[in-house]
Amino acid sequence: QVELGESGGGLVQPGGSLTLSCAALGSGLSLYVLGWYRQAPGKEREMVAVISSGGSTNYADSVKGRFTITRDNAKSTVYLQMNSLKPEDTAVYYCNAHSVINRADSWGKGTLVTVSS
Repeated sequence: QVELGESGGGLVQPGGSLTLSCAALGSGLSLYVLGWYRQAPGKEREMVAVISSGGSTNYADSVKGRFTITRDNAKSTVYLQMNSLKPEDTAVYYCNAHSVINRADSWGKGTLVTVSS
């Protein structure tokens, strides 16, 4: 089981940037794929970006070229750098840890990102 805590959400104007951080507490984090998901009002939760312990990444088409996910294994932290933000990026962003051993998922409580002028 991994405990996750997100930070860095807030209000930003369209075209602006924001960086989200997620601290992971637990053992064996190298056995987890870490990622960011988001859920906008009235919509289902969707994958934004994921990163393996080896650094392989995958992004949703809607954020490719604008968002960058990175992972600091020494600090057990995953980041999401978000640039060129759009109003449609407004959502609650959740940190996720997916075990490659038993496929269990752990979730953070989420952090709200609002893109508005």
